Amino acid sequence: MEDTIVAIATPLGVGAISIIRVSGTEAIKIVNKIFSNNNLHKVKSHTINYGFIVENNEKIDEVLISVMKAPKTYTKEDIIEINCHGGIATTNKVLELLIENGCRLAEPGEFTKRAFLNGRIDLTEAEGIMNLINSKTETARKLFINQLSGRVSNKIEKIRQDIIEVLANIEVNIDYPEYEDIEKMTLEMLKPRIEELKKTIRKVLDESKNGKIIKEGIQTAIIGRPNVGKSSILNALIEEDKAIVTDIAGTTRDIVEGQINLDGILLNFIDTAGIRETTDIVESIGVNKSKEIINKADLILFVLNNNNEIHEEDIKILENLKNKNYIIIINKIDLESKIDINLIKEEKVIEMSILNNIGIEELKQEILKIFNLNKLELNDLTYLSSSRSIAILKQINSTILDIEKAIDLQLPIDMIEIDLKEIWNKLGEIIGKSYENELIDQLFSQFCLGK
Repeated sequence: MEDTIVAIATPLGVGAISIIRVSGTEAIKIVNKIFSNNNLHKVKSHTINYGFIVENNEKIDEVLISVMKAPKTYTKEDIIEINCHGGIATTNKVLELLIENGCRLAEPGEFTKRAFLNGRIDLTEAEGIMNLINSKTETARKLFINQLSGRVSNKIEKIRQDIIEVLANIEVNIDYPEYEDIEKMTLEMLKPRIEELKKTIRKVLDESKNGKIIKEGIQTAIIGRPNVGKSSILNALIEEDKAIVTDIAGTTRDIVEGQINLDGILLNFIDTAGIRETTDIVESIGVNKSKEIINKADLILFVLNNNNEIHEEDIKILENLKNKNYIIIINKIDLESKIDINLIKEEKVIEMSILNNIGIEELKQEILKIFNLNKLELNDLTYLSSSRSIAILKQINSTILDIEKAIDLQLPIDMIEIDLKEIWNKLGEIIGKSYENELIDQLFSQFCLGK
């Protein structure tokens, strides 16, 4: 991090303002070379300065330059932000001059990566920044602001502190057995501490499911045999004619997607090709895609046609849904009923008629009920939301189970200490107290340029 980096921090195109961000030990010196009022070393930190970007005494653009001196900056390095007039040619010209005078073009996420490596933020806060930029609902914004403010990190730090206290006691017992005034940590004393740790980790894991839903939404597949009204239901839910609707079976041959915001949670709808045996090669590919999506979906909306008898294929689909979150929709109730409701025997049945606008609101309420979305603790959104963090927590939970077995088998406490240290280190990986360079490079590469 010895060099000085630069990137355009705003979307490139026609606009009123374009911002170019520079960070590093040479930031002020480099910008000074191309600024008409070249006295940036003398100005106070966190001030805005008027002037022109120049090249060989030719004015390139009229600008406002923000000077922020280390360490009270985003990266804890000197940062300059050049506010130019928006436009591709002007912005690129200023960027070109900065590179010619000593800057290096930043990699995606490199400003935030420097903030992490310089101790300005931890990994959870860094992920919060990336997620905040990409958040699509108010609930998601609240969750990621909490990550950014350190509330999630504080929760993890509290668990680590509890573990380090136990480890310290064990270490003293092992290294200084002659100290009689130090309480001896026994397996009997350790057992309730491990049980409490297990409860805490499981609680965080359970809450992280909410975080994942808030971040990624609910992947919802609309399935059923051809011509039951799947595409009509999708169009009604997203209030847009996105899927083609005809009376011809097999019209939907590929995957059609849409989104709605349901009480602050995104529902990502996927209208799949009708599931049936077919000799049409293109339609067959769509059917196979549909079956793959069913396995990955968080929620299945299984649509039946009220005007048709239940088919053997419908019974097979129902059997495959038993271990999934699903809702059965009996569509087209405005038509004569030919369906035998006794073959379903399910409580989660919504009757619908898209033609008469019946059942859409009831469907939304049933989805809220299945995922307990009305009961989300929206006032204290301190959930972990990244797949990386959740995977680590699952590993920790497995290690805790190993420790419980070791205690039951009366294994030496110094062997159990090894597993406790592993848990402490794994929790450190979540917030970035311990990490591998490959992980850091991969994580920050997901950011946009200039962030």
